[in-house]
Amino acid sequence: MRRTLFLLIVGLGGAAILIWLGVWQIQRLAWKEAIIADINTRIAAAPVDLPASVNRDLDAYLPVTVSGTFEQGEVHVLVSQKDVGAGYRIITPFVLEDGRRIMVDRGFAVASAKNVARSDGPATVTGNLQWPQETDSFTPEADLKGNIWFARDVPAMARTLGTQPVLLVTRSSTPPAAGISPLPVDTARIPNDHLQYAITWFSLAAIWLGMSLFFLRRRRAPKTES
Repeated sequence: MRRTLFLLIVGLGGAAILIWLGVWQIQRLAWKEAIIADINTRIAAAPVDLPASVNRDLDAYLPVTVSGTFEQGEVHVLVSQKDVGAGYRIITPFVLEDGRRIMVDRGFAVASAKNVARSDGPATVTGNLQWPQETDSFTPEADLKGNIWFARDVPAMARTLGTQPVLLVTRSSTPPAAGISPLPVDTARIPNDHLQYAITWFSLAAIWLGMSLFFLRRRRAPKTES
């Protein structure tokens, strides 16, 4: 009797924990979807002027339109595009009409065009402010001599280019940059695996219950005499 009670407690208790974890992941899924929906709404809003004082927390994804001048000097961030292959994000210093210096992510250029001379001069750029979190302990150090970066690190790029730590990711530019395809900000890279996690926990709960029932039935089955 004690062993049967123990199996019941372990079986039901373990299943309850696994089900709770699945429910928690469903709640996290709803939370993440709300965040992504809010970001998408913010990205698609009408562009405004760049704030006089840019706040990383308040102004992330803010759509803005700026006018100014592209300067010489670039940072090349190694990326890959589906159906195209390896290439680089082209990050260029941009001087606003009020004298502030920011960075503009002009978009994607194929690897063979990495060192092609690009036009500078006056331009109007519309895009979204972004402080991407692309670096971690596994990210290689930038090859400054070869001008190859492996992630967009806004503070480090700003120090290299001599700008404010403000990155505007281009949606459109007038005039357009020859040989560069804009890579506008989107939410596709924001991880959202909570549904898969929930399915995993619920599946484990079902397996746990099934195994518990199997052991209980085996425990209660009459022993046959040999």
